[in-house]
Amino acid sequence: MTEQQKPAAKSVADTTKSSRRRFLSGAGIAAGAAVATVAMPNVSRAQTVTLKFQSTWPSKDIFHEMAGDYATRVNEMSGGRLKLELLAAGSVVPAFQMQDAVHSGVLDAGHGVSAYWYGKHKAFSLFGTVPPFGWDANGVLAWMAYGGGYKFYNELLHDILKLNIVGFMSAPMPCQPLGWFKKEVKTAEDFKNLKYRTVGLSADVFKEMGAAVTIVAGGEIVPAMDRGLLDAAEFNNPSSDRVLGFPDVSKVFMLQSWHQSAECFEIIFNKTKFDALSAEQKAVIKYAAEAASSDMSWKALDRYSRDLQELQTKDKVKVYTTPRAVQDAQLKAWDVVLKAQRAEPFFDKVVKSQLDWVRRTVRYELLNTPSKQMAYNHTFAPKKG
Repeated sequence: MTEQQKPAAKSVADTTKSSRRRFLSGAGIAAGAAVATVAMPNVSRAQTVTLKFQSTWPSKDIFHEMAGDYATRVNEMSGGRLKLELLAAGSVVPAFQMQDAVHSGVLDAGHGVSAYWYGKHKAFSLFGTVPPFGWDANGVLAWMAYGGGYKFYNELLHDILKLNIVGFMSAPMPCQPLGWFKKEVKTAEDFKNLKYRTVGLSADVFKEMGAAVTIVAGGEIVPAMDRGLLDAAEFNNPSSDRVLGFPDVSKVFMLQSWHQSAECFEIIFNKTKFDALSAEQKAVIKYAAEAASSDMSWKALDRYSRDLQELQTKDKVKVYTTPRAVQDAQLKAWDVVLKAQRAEPFFDKVVKSQLDWVRRTVRYELLNTPSKQMAYNHTFAPKKG
């Protein structure tokens, strides 16, 4: 080997530089791997779970559509690892048997209102169709989350009734109309012996006012009115009422009422099935209920207002405001009903909690919030001159 072919001897400095490069290169690879490890999201290895999810609503009702909105959120937020298979009322069991079916595992989950289980314990109505203390349905959901409502609700489900159910409240509903009648309601006396449909504690209120109350599911109301089994009925809102066919059996629609001035949906799961889910699947179910709450209130404001216009312009329905005297009679009937029901200790405990919550929170709202009507009239009322 010639002198030219021999590799040049490396200096101490060259050797040090080379070692440093190898060290930094290796450290960089290690650091990159560490960063990648930290940045990589925790991907769930949970197996995909499909749950049978039946609503208590007919397939054409906007409430069934809203149950579907909740299912869509769960399905998409879970990344396909959890799927709610939506079914309409009657697909597996009738509407009023949905809770029993979820408890037993015949259904995995269901969508309805807690007042439907009022026959098992009247306090169920306190979590869905609350007494009219001056609050709205958003205030009810706030009480559930921050005022102790869920503690009482779970006590009713698990300790008192021993139900194998986990539940979530969702979707603040606007005040419900007084309903559909053969003629305009002008006085409280018009309810005497009137065959009227409602649910929950509202049934006791109208009985106190003299009505002959019948409790039937939403899809059964219009056929009952058509056959003369009911003289009048309330369901919930202009969109549901219109699509269920109320304008076909009545042309008198009364708005404003204290019978169900604040209500929300109840979404329930079989507890055994729910407990078997992963932590992130449980979180999706919970937070999807909150997300659906917001969307439902936005959709309701749009659709209900549009359908009220359609009822008046296309269906030729006459819309009336419930007289103040009838509303006063409703509040007095509520006083009688609550006094009687508060003899039951659990019922009384829940009502006391609600009263404490409303006394503080609605006082704040009343002190802080100016009149909607004042601003609306200023903007839209005909200008003099």
